[in-house]
Amino acid sequence: MTQPDTIALSDRLTIRRALVGLWQVADIEKEGDVMDPELGADHLAAYADAGFDTFDMADHYGSAELITGALLKRGKSATVCTKWCPVPGPMTADVVRAGVQERLDRLGVDRVDLLQFHWWSFEHPAWLDALHEMAELREDGLIGEIGLTNFDAAHLHLALADGIPIVSNQVPCSLLDRRATGPLSEVCARWGIKLLCYGTLQGGFLSEKWLGQPEPTDITDWSKMKYKRFIDTAGGWDAYQTVLEAAADVAAKHGVSVANVATRWVLENDAVAGVIIGARLGEAQHSDDNLKLFQFSLDAEDHACLNAAFDTTTPLPGDCGDEYRKPPFLTASGDLSHHLDTMPSAVTVEDVPGRPGEQRVLSGSEWEDIAGYCRARRIGDRILVSGTTATAGVDRAVAPQDAGAQTTFILDKVSSALTALGASLEDVVRTRVYLSDAEDVLAVSKAHGRVFADIKPANTLFQIGQLIGDYKVEIEAEAIVRPKS
Repeated sequence: MTQPDTIALSDRLTIRRALVGLWQVADIEKEGDVMDPELGADHLAAYADAGFDTFDMADHYGSAELITGALLKRGKSATVCTKWCPVPGPMTADVVRAGVQERLDRLGVDRVDLLQFHWWSFEHPAWLDALHEMAELREDGLIGEIGLTNFDAAHLHLALADGIPIVSNQVPCSLLDRRATGPLSEVCARWGIKLLCYGTLQGGFLSEKWLGQPEPTDITDWSKMKYKRFIDTAGGWDAYQTVLEAAADVAAKHGVSVANVATRWVLENDAVAGVIIGARLGEAQHSDDNLKLFQFSLDAEDHACLNAAFDTTTPLPGDCGDEYRKPPFLTASGDLSHHLDTMPSAVTVEDVPGRPGEQRVLSGSEWEDIAGYCRARRIGDRILVSGTTATAGVDRAVAPQDAGAQTTFILDKVSSALTALGASLEDVVRTRVYLSDAEDVLAVSKAHGRVFADIKPANTLFQIGQLIGDYKVEIEAEAIVRPKS
């Protein structure tokens, strides 16, 4: 019997290249009716019997972990990939272990095969602390392998450069959302990392059902609400229909479904290890159709047909994961700014004694008291940010051999200070960059450009004799807060 292909993410973990995604359990349960775990396990068993025995879930996918745990208790063999998505805050060993232990308890296992980590805001640097603690738990045997979810290219690179043993990054990718095929795939190629891709069918929009159909005006399904936003941002309904028509032409040529073509296109990207096929438990399973993914491939003519359709669309802005952290918020609920505004800050803001209206930011570094300075200071509409290095905790240099990765971490810290003072990176009017090695100019400039390409503040770059310790770059910034247009 034909079964989905497998791929080794490491010598410790092999998965099916078509994973069963349980995101829609949360949608099924959104009105408060929780699915019976044993009934859910019956549905999962049917997938496993058809060869689809790698399951993907998360701590917030309703009762998905409990359902999978019920399946495992039956002695059914399955590979489990789940996610931990904590609220930003201090990531101590106890906090991380508790988060991991909750996954183990809900699944009823001693080790989770792949634990994928999501972080809402990189302005809070504790995400690296969490990953280092997860690496310790991997060594202790509680975690098989570590993955990420919705990390952009720069922060995936930073985590790897800081020594985290990562095997995968789960991100969206589809005929309409091709961001993962850019810088993120380049990082994967450099480090030997693989992508697990979701959203390949855009919530079902990439199927024959929608071919030639009018644009819907009333959508209540969470998945379709989310991916309709992708369609709107990618050029609208007409551009989407052009891509859908091209996929239908390719599908007819191969005698497969549009969904097969859409998913196969993602699967054939070199960086992609697997695609996540959403499952609405208790509804149509589509296993026979999904098995066709491994019975054909796209040729040069097919790619030319699809590429011509791509030219009619608008590339989605930014990188993978940006839709959770900055406009446009391409999520089911839309604007997430209210959610991000509730995230705890990693710094402290205080009024400056004797200086009415002035504020300063303190990061908690012992050097702020020793040397008598603050991370940033606001005077009226002007904000001055001190020279900032890639320091985690008290004195650990992040990614000591990688100036580009250090730049990413530094600019996150700068952003955090600005946010605390009511500003943002868009308000920056000047940066000064200090390098100890001229060979790092390009890497640092690219990392700087990733953040400031559209803002384009005044900038000066210096090569200096040496920075203290394992730091390869230091950056200071100035901002002027102006009314938002």
